[in-house]
Amino acid sequence: MMMKQFIAACAIAVATLTQVVSAQELTIGSKAPKLELKEFIKGEEVKGFEKGKIYVIELWATWCGPCRVTIPHLTELQKKFEDVAIIGVAVLEEDQAAVADFVKEMGDKMDYRVALDLVPEDAEPTEGKIVTNWMQPAEQQGIPAAFIINGDGKIAWIGHPGQMEEPLEKIVAGTWDLEAEAQKLADMKALQKKLAATIGRLQELFKEFSDDGDPKDLLAELDTASEEIPDRAEMFNLIRFQVLALSTERSDEAVDVGNKIIETEQGEDPGLLSNMARVIVDPNRDHKASPKLLKFALKLAQKADKLVDGEDVMVADTLAKAYFDTGDVAEAVKAQERAIELAEGTRAAADPSLKKRLRQYKKALDSANEKEEKPAEKPKK
Repeated sequence: MMMKQFIAACAIAVATLTQVVSAQELTIGSKAPKLELKEFIKGEEVKGFEKGKIYVIELWATWCGPCRVTIPHLTELQKKFEDVAIIGVAVLEEDQAAVADFVKEMGDKMDYRVALDLVPEDAEPTEGKIVTNWMQPAEQQGIPAAFIINGDGKIAWIGHPGQMEEPLEKIVAGTWDLEAEAQKLADMKALQKKLAATIGRLQELFKEFSDDGDPKDLLAELDTASEEIPDRAEMFNLIRFQVLALSTERSDEAVDVGNKIIETEQGEDPGLLSNMARVIVDPNRDHKASPKLLKFALKLAQKADKLVDGEDVMVADTLAKAYFDTGDVAEAVKAQERAIELAEGTRAAADPSLKKRLRQYKKALDSANEKEEKPAEKPKK
């Protein structure tokens, strides 16, 4: 069911962000670890961090698409901050020999120092010194990732290199508040841990709800979560809507909550509106929703379709199902035909359910037309 998938997706997102504090935690304000590299592929070698000099250690890989996207940005930053030593360290490479060819091919597009992680002999790429001493202790779950080391040899910033320009500029200018930024990171970690624990409890309660159909405990937990983590109240309210929409005899409450959601900025997000409608008209739903809920789903899907100018496959598919479930079969056929046209040349074209639903709608339309065309039988004398 869609609700289960939604909560699972939230859990994955939170788990990805959650920081697990360890004895060797690397964070803002920590002394930068030793720089252990196999060799420099490009640029002047850096053996250690000099007092008064600022460095950027950026973790990337030749196989990483997002890493490639950040390369031109790093080149621009190196030109802007000439006195900063930007070092792109290739990590998690199965074939380190491929890095030199990649860098050569990039040429001036990759105009900063490039080095290889030092991986012990016969070890896995995950056992490289930069991975084990930088990436893992800083709990960076993926790449690209960047560290800015200030003139005191301390880590002043950690994050995605695409978001690095502003902090780097302040660090260079000497206006970066290291203590304040360290506290921000600590607060974020605490929030992420709390959120992860909450999502875990919601998952367990949803399993119980799926088994017995009673959402009482799950709704109570959502109330508690909204009070304890007000910054995520919108997310919890969205889950509340979906729980109510999937419950029997809670249609009025679901619509009330749904209307409050769409009155906020969330109401301008076509993807969110379509997903809300999809919960109600999901083809895999255990039972058909009430007329009031179906009417609300159509309202959501129509607004979503308008926001995307009728150019989104999934929105059109959801709209078609909303029309069908509310009894407007002719409009369902039109919307589904549009969804299939939009799917052409995309990954969605491989989804057989799009055409399957169109056949279902057309069959229902043909049946309705036949009933209209069939003359009424004369009453027997």
